[in-house]
Amino acid sequence: MKEPFLYGQAILFLSPLLMFIIAVAFRLLDNSAYLFLQKEIIINSSYISVRLLRLHAQRTHDPKFARQLRRMLLYRKLHRLFLYLMIPASVFTIYYGRLLF
Repeated sequence: MKEPFLYGQAILFLSPLLMFIIAVAFRLLDNSAYLFLQKEIIINSSYISVRLLRLHAQRTHDPKFARQLRRMLLYRKLHRLFLYLMIPASVFTIYYGRLLF
């Protein structure tokens, strides 16, 4: 009967780490700087702003390039989402971890 409770505790303590790993995976999938260099668009940083990605996605005449840029925007949004989810998960873990032990 105690086994489901122990599994719940393990998931509780590992959830912030899991959120962080997922966020890092989406950041690694966001290779927008490489896409710009492939199209010979000069950039001065490896981190391209969301505004610039949207601008090029709207103005490009190449549908494949626009689709790739939109996918990079999605990866960027998912990266931020999981980072934002990690914060309350960490607080939840710290608060309830103190109560359990």
